[in-house]
Amino acid sequence: MEGVSINKMPLIGDKAPAFKAVTTQGEINFPEDYKGKWVILFSHPADFTPVCTTEFMTFATMADEFKSLNTELVGLSVDSLYAHIAWLRKIQDIEWKGMKKVEVKFPLIEDIRMEVAGKYGMIQPGQSNTQAVRAVFVIDPKGIVRTILYYPLSMGRNFDEIKRIILALQKADSDGVATPANWRPGDDVIVPTAGSCGTAKERMENPSKDIYCLDWFMCFKKEK
Repeated sequence: MEGVSINKMPLIGDKAPAFKAVTTQGEINFPEDYKGKWVILFSHPADFTPVCTTEFMTFATMADEFKSLNTELVGLSVDSLYAHIAWLRKIQDIEWKGMKKVEVKFPLIEDIRMEVAGKYGMIQPGQSNTQAVRAVFVIDPKGIVRTILYYPLSMGRNFDEIKRIILALQKADSDGVATPANWRPGDDVIVPTAGSCGTAKERMENPSKDIYCLDWFMCFKKEK
């Protein structure tokens, strides 16, 4: 552990820490190799563990859904490359919730020295000194960290929520809006709060046909 910063982590809005690494899909230069794409960089505690196996099967079966959203998946574990390869091969023999013969085609980083895990704060002593917690970093096409999720070692991730995060961020970026609680594609979105008394009054008294306000600071845009 000497020389490894185990507590440091990037914050939302920071540039994603850069690294080069060996993976199950060859070497990668991150985030340089992913310019113009969204990336879900996620860590898991160890290979050949049941929770991680269910997560990798789920991510692998959703890979095409994420690709359709211009989003790439990159996994990380502090296990060796050979352990990764053996585990991913074994996953193909497992059937769970209708998923079977699952082939993991996205890269899984070898991080035995915990160099990448240290850069991203994935090693947290309160959980383990030798295993990466279940961290998720959503990184945008400019290499900026946009969302950070942390889960305890015992709890598997909600992959519908991870996909919803990508959809919500892309919606916010493309339309200059915000998304309310439990937002799903097709739901109404929130327009920026009025920046002046005049604008607030105009919105309340003469709303446009596709915008409605619940109060001067809370206006929605109709999506249907």
